[in-house]
Amino acid sequence: MFKKALLISALIILLDQFVKVYIKTHFILGEEYAVAGNWFILHFTENNGMAFGFEFAGSWGKLFLSTFRVLAISGLMYYLYNLCKQNAHKWHVISISMVFAGALGNILDSLFYGVFFSDSYGQVAEFMPAAGGYAPMLYGKVVDMLYFPMIHSTFPSWLPIWGGEDFEFFSPVFNIADFSISCGVGLLILNQNKFYNKPLTETKETSSSEEKNID
Repeated sequence: MFKKALLISALIILLDQFVKVYIKTHFILGEEYAVAGNWFILHFTENNGMAFGFEFAGSWGKLFLSTFRVLAISGLMYYLYNLCKQNAHKWHVISISMVFAGALGNILDSLFYGVFFSDSYGQVAEFMPAAGGYAPMLYGKVVDMLYFPMIHSTFPSWLPIWGGEDFEFFSPVFNIADFSISCGVGLLILNQNKFYNKPLTETKETSSSEEKNID
């Protein structure tokens, strides 16, 4: 099962990195292409921080986040191995595999993109530029491109604070790694009783057995 889990993770990472490298080497920062009308757009952006384009406390925050991701990935790998060893539920393993793949997909950007690519501002990035990359290891920017502005509307005037203001759903720009993490976490939340709690019948049987042993 562990090999299958690694295969799932590897496929997600390969797809994530293929799309990122394509966008990085074909788009100028801020450039976009409408894939399906106005609701699915490829929009090239980069971020220094967390998933869905959120930033995190400048350069020191970036270093902390990258280091934390490396440690988290190591922990996830160990946890995934133990789940497979214990013959955990198939979807539990798949969920953790998706979270692991997403986390590793984004840390690869932070680790290597600054070293291997030139800056994308005002130009299409060059792979392995003669002058060197745009940032040292661990300071690379995460490439985002998936943008789904499905709803454009205005908040009703009676709504406190935001009344009359424009809003857009869904505004964050993200990548396949972010999507993989979100799906994995979503599966864990929806199936937490199945994954983490023992069945009620088993608990009752165990309690009855313990009472007999005490008697």
